Amino acid sequence: MKILLANKYFYLKGGSEYVFFETAELLKKKGHEVVFISMQHPQNVPSEYEKYFVSNVDYEQSGLKNNIVASLKLLYSFEAKINIEELIKKEKPDIAHLHNIHHQISPSILHSIKKFNIPVVLTLHDYKMVCAFYSMLADVKICEACKNGRYYYCFLKACVKDSRVKSLLNTIEMYLHHRILRIYDMVDVFISPSRFLKLKLEEMGFKGNIVYLPNFVNLEDYKPQYDWQENSIVYFGRLSKEKGLFTLIEAMRGLEIKLKIIGEGPIKEDLKRRAFDAGNRNIEFLGYKTGEELKNEIRKSMFFILPSEWYENNPRSVIEAFALGKPVIGARIGGIPELVKDNETGLTFEPGNSEDLRSKIEYLINKPEKIVEMGKNAREFVVREFDAEKHYRRLMEIYNSVLGR
Repeated sequence: MKILLANKYFYLKGGSEYVFFETAELLKKKGHEVVFISMQHPQNVPSEYEKYFVSNVDYEQSGLKNNIVASLKLLYSFEAKINIEELIKKEKPDIAHLHNIHHQISPSILHSIKKFNIPVVLTLHDYKMVCAFYSMLADVKICEACKNGRYYYCFLKACVKDSRVKSLLNTIEMYLHHRILRIYDMVDVFISPSRFLKLKLEEMGFKGNIVYLPNFVNLEDYKPQYDWQENSIVYFGRLSKEKGLFTLIEAMRGLEIKLKIIGEGPIKEDLKRRAFDAGNRNIEFLGYKTGEELKNEIRKSMFFILPSEWYENNPRSVIEAFALGKPVIGARIGGIPELVKDNETGLTFEPGNSEDLRSKIEYLINKPEKIVEMGKNAREFVVREFDAEKHYRRLMEIYNSVLGR
């Protein structure tokens, strides 16, 4: 089978890119041919298909011309349509599997894909199908105001970076794609990595055909370590407001244990200041790490904490920690409780409640035998539910179901 994979970033920018690239490797390992469409970027992984990639779009760059071009591409990218048609004519894929295509590529490519009668599967990585700002957050608080297509609330609340102009553009985008063009009707199957995401989209009024298929890890790449080399706990991921990291820093006040924060993001300096002002000298910021360097930091630690305050989907960070034999303390929100089961694979706490989080950290610190027990349970959970072979079999069932139509 020849599969066309699409994602706007072609380098490891975040969790969705890890899923994108690992899906590609899994398919190639199983003998399938994979072709790509993405966006040009200096950090891109080399690809023989890069001549078909759309021009780089940077929504942070200033300048009137850039803003106009970027805005038009967000709504509908004719460049992406032309490029993907050239790619399809040359490669003749059997199926298209889309990931995060919004804005930089845009769903305009769906018109071109369907022009050639190619079935389409789209993996959902966030709430873009029902929320103009994708995260279902307004002023860093959970917001469901856009339920049943009331997208104008994005403009009224200035959800996109507190900007009326950017929020208006995203609002227009939603009405154009969902109400006028009904472009997502061209997707045959939507894949949801969490049950929560599937149910929330349906609750918000989304009518697409959604099936559940969680993320996976290649277990041979994750050697577990159930004990620890140092009295430390770890967070790894993006440093942004919705991740609940200010709550985590507050929870660390007075604890006799080291916290390692691994990652980069827009609030890094604010987090450092907050930690310093709170007198927390037990917090280290290690910057961005990946591969074995990251895995070794996790192995050395006692457990992983994910204090998110938004509707997490199927956080890969939790699955990776589990695969390495570490339990997780996670916020009781979104798809996290599907993974972090109390007293089995970890502990959950009330989102935004630093006292509750502190009590859960203290509980595990004082019961080291529970860390080992839960870590082993977590590893077994991953082996049972998130194995690459199981994922592949289910993915093939989904592909064949749409090809059969």
